[in-house]
Amino acid sequence: MREREAPMTEEPREDDACFVISIAARMVGMHAQTLRYYERAGLLRPSRSRGRRRLYSPADISRLREIQGLINDLGVNLAGVDVIFRMRQRMLKMESEMEELRFQLQRLRDTRLPVPRE
Repeated sequence: MREREAPMTEEPREDDACFVISIAARMVGMHAQTLRYYERAGLLRPSRSRGRRRLYSPADISRLREIQGLINDLGVNLAGVDVIFRMRQRMLKMESEMEELRFQLQRLRDTRLPVPRE
């Protein structure tokens, strides 16, 4: 008789909402009310279940830890955290745009400039 194989469990992806608020709060060492406050402040947007329960993803947990680090380690207030996150998002977008422009420029150079002779 063959033994039944246990189903393979996958690690949750960064965007899989899988933790209810009490578990998420425990994972980061905060009160659930703090997580609700961060959501009201616009720093976090957890998913919602059909029953309207907040569901936090691993990415949300990472973001909570970043918020916690900025506040506790660097003394940044919530408004500052919001500014830092917005600036980071703008920088990532600008870096992506610059990379695209570099690619386009190189493509133009390749088609318009003669190949150097060796």
